[in-house]
Amino acid sequence: MQRFEYRNLMPTPEAEKAFLGWIERLDRDFQDRDIERRSAIVRDTLHEIYLGRKYEAPDPARHSPAQLAQLYGFDPRNATLEPEYYGDMDAAKYAERKPLIWLWMMFDRSPLGLNHWLGFRMRYMIASHVLKHLGKNVKIFHGVEISYGYNLTIEDNCVIHKYVLLDDRGEIIIHEGSSVSDYANIYSHSHDLNDSMLVSNVLTEIGPKARITYHATVLSGVNIGEHGLVGSMAVVPKNVEPYHIVVGIPAKTAKVKTIAPPELQPAAERKSGT
Repeated sequence: MQRFEYRNLMPTPEAEKAFLGWIERLDRDFQDRDIERRSAIVRDTLHEIYLGRKYEAPDPARHSPAQLAQLYGFDPRNATLEPEYYGDMDAAKYAERKPLIWLWMMFDRSPLGLNHWLGFRMRYMIASHVLKHLGKNVKIFHGVEISYGYNLTIEDNCVIHKYVLLDDRGEIIIHEGSSVSDYANIYSHSHDLNDSMLVSNVLTEIGPKARITYHATVLSGVNIGEHGLVGSMAVVPKNVEPYHIVVGIPAKTAKVKTIAPPELQPAAERKSGT
């Protein structure tokens, strides 16, 4: 099997300067945690992204009903997001993050969000103000959704691929060097079988150096051990031991990675040397 490294791609020097200057300006502005100021910054930014011009206040005399809805909709104070409906939400913590979460979601749905070079850097900047902890060299693709943000830790050198759901109603820690593939779901809460309003919030941990592959689901409270690998489409209801590869619904161990220490390998593999 041949090893292929990722290519290093860059925008033009002029575009790179413009991209980084824009992100740095927003980063400075978001140092101020005032909710009203953050909301106004996001409103103005989305107005410029989608309409290509400076913010103008909605005016019923000049704008149609649809235009008014669009202009008001850019302001996060006029948007309601699913996590806001949850009774276990910390209102103060979420309120200061909500404008940035709205910017993250709306940026990803704009043409700019499909520009990977720009998108990686924009999302990293936003996540640094939203998450409980964000490590170095974290790459987040477009379409990733989070619940609260303040219960989510992503350590160094992790990759979160497109359209992943990170449900941090309880708490999620994605440890160093882990990867979560497209359309995977990681949960940290569960509901009572008889009363869906009874919710258990717990800690879910991934890694270090674990891989959650395409369309897999990790249920709340599960710990995916070091170098653990969850196969595509698998549903994981129980802990995964280090170096184990699990597949299926419910997920079960199919193999132990051959790089595992000998004491973790099944007897058959130790004898054969595979």
